[in-house]
Amino acid sequence: MIPIRNKKKTLQVTVDEMRSFAFAYVDKYAPSKQQLKTYLLKKYMKLSATDSRKKDVNKLIDIVLSDLEKNKFINDQFYSESKAKSMVQRGHSLNKIRNYLMGKGIGSEFIKDTVEKIKENNSDQDFFSAIKICKKKRIGPARAEDNRTLFYKKDISLLARNGFDFETSKKVMDIEKDEFLKIINLL
Repeated sequence: MIPIRNKKKTLQVTVDEMRSFAFAYVDKYAPSKQQLKTYLLKKYMKLSATDSRKKDVNKLIDIVLSDLEKNKFINDQFYSESKAKSMVQRGHSLNKIRNYLMGKGIGSEFIKDTVEKIKENNSDQDFFSAIKICKKKRIGPARAEDNRTLFYKKDISLLARNGFDFETSKKVMDIEKDEFLKIINLL
């Protein structure tokens, strides 16, 4: 029989232990710098004691993060570009991409660079993303002609909830079915 120990383990916070936790997390999830910092803070605050210890933990986390960033294990610029690229392929609007990256703690300069690169590659990216959403959700021009006028408001509001502005949404909703099919074939 294995004896049960009622003593709580006190984990000695060291840079090596924290680095090993960080490596495991980076290997599994490929996070942004802010996501990794949040993870490590949560991990070590569960063991919390006094405020002085929390300050020490915060300093250790900053040391580990700077070391990982220096060795290019975490890179917010790369994270921003790769997430934005996958979101563009799925048909997300530039507003939705921008808000997602802000939520992940990416710096505004990286977000601005990423959005500019997307705009350079395709001047009207939101239009084509809205077309992809229409195809995926079977709304707007992808609907049967009989139902388009009935569901016009609902479809426009769905595009708005996906981050598209009114002009883009209206432009997409007013496309004829044959033009829509031509654009889909090009995508």
